[in-house]
Amino acid sequence: MEPWELREWYADYLDACNRHDLEAVRSFLDPGVRRAHLPAGADAWLDELAELFRAFPDWQWRRIQLVIEDDRIAAHLRGGGTHQGAFRGIAPTRRHVNVAEFAMYRVTGGRITEVTGSGDAELVSALRGR
Repeated sequence: MEPWELREWYADYLDACNRHDLEAVRSFLDPGVRRAHLPAGADAWLDELAELFRAFPDWQWRRIQLVIEDDRIAAHLRGGGTHQGAFRGIAPTRRHVNVAEFAMYRVTGGRITEVTGSGDAELVSALRGR
């Protein structure tokens, strides 16, 4: 894909995430997607997204910056929502949180094959009031 195509592709991916449409998100993932320090595979990724969406039914991401080079995408995002369900063992706080996220993706044949990112430490810290 050309850089402009990856930019549009990522906008479609982020739209599917923001609609909380897990089947649409699946269409962007390679079934064996590798994730740094996390279980591999699309099912594991989608299970984690489902947990996030149950805990934060209004969760949305906003793209801050996108850098594309060859088959790689570097994304700086802001994610936020209201904590209304248990998340990572933390009971609902009803707090609205807004956190910075960074992710690096490798896209092959229109699907994410590798990803690494900032993880959810900042989100967990915000829920614990730190």
